[in-house]
Amino acid sequence: MKKNLFKLATVALVSVFLFSSCIGSFNLSKKVLNWNQGIDSKFVNELVFIALWIVPVYEVAMLADILVINSIEFWTGDNPVEAGIVKKVQGENGIYTVETLENGYNIQNEEGQQMSLVYDKDSNTWSSVADGKTTKLVTIGEDNKAIVYMPNGEERNVELSGSGVMAFRQSVENAMFFAAK
Repeated sequence: MKKNLFKLATVALVSVFLFSSCIGSFNLSKKVLNWNQGIDSKFVNELVFIALWIVPVYEVAMLADILVINSIEFWTGDNPVEAGIVKKVQGENGIYTVETLENGYNIQNEEGQQMSLVYDKDSNTWSSVADGKTTKLVTIGEDNKAIVYMPNGEERNVELSGSGVMAFRQSVENAMFFAAK
């Protein structure tokens, strides 16, 4: 029994060095800690914190991050823990619920209207999806340029720099200004 446990520990330790080679984002450990910090009373928060160390919840989360999740993140570029995060965001027109998906975000307002921002890795393109209709928003090029798809169907090339984005913004503002006259 001890011999098997020693072999397992040795394989786990070697795997840490062979398969990860990056620090990683430790999202699972952060999720557990953020949940604990979200408890209202500081006294209950402290008791839960101590209990989660005694029960080894933090230790298991950290071990899972080190041995599995951070390695997956390193080799694939995606962190499996990120998907499913839901946050409430106060916007100028109300409160929105934003859910992190594997390939983007799902956004819903208080009236139940929703849209998704979806990233296509193959084409390096962000699109919006609402009412079953997909609309391309932007395609990021390899040459430090992007193609922005305007609502009128026009495609604009934008240099991905401060001056390029500023020029694009000014052209859009000018177009809106003259359209309003």
